Amino acid sequence: MAMATGSNSGGPMSEINVTPLVDVMLVLLIIFMITAPLMSHSVTIDLPTANPKTKDSEVVVPPLDLAVKPDGSMYFNDHPITELELKAQFAVDAQRTPQPELQIRADKSTEFKIVKKIIGDAKDAGMVHVGFMTTAPAKE
Repeated sequence: MAMATGSNSGGPMSEINVTPLVDVMLVLLIIFMITAPLMSHSVTIDLPTANPKTKDSEVVVPPLDLAVKPDGSMYFNDHPITELELKAQFAVDAQRTPQPELQIRADKSTEFKIVKKIIGDAKDAGMVHVGFMTTAPAKE
């Protein structure tokens, strides 16, 4: 704080000396003006382009449809199937390339332990693509 030297009041000056602040701000402005163009310089690289017409996408594999009723009966692609036949079907379909997706349509009142057992059997057979089918919500 600076003291007044020639006035009658003899109290402290109420003005702030902004000269050091302006000096610091000018130095920072010069630094940022020099470094900002250097920071925006980007490295150019050649990125691969997405091509939806590759060999993998040309092969369309229909999904496997499994319907499960509340009593535990199962229908594989709309044909009744037993649990042993389903396990054998999972083993066959898990070896296919590309592997088809298993889409499970379980009734709302089906116990989850039945669906959990089906998912476990599919996983044990080597199936990696499992999905659940639902109905679309009603539009209001």
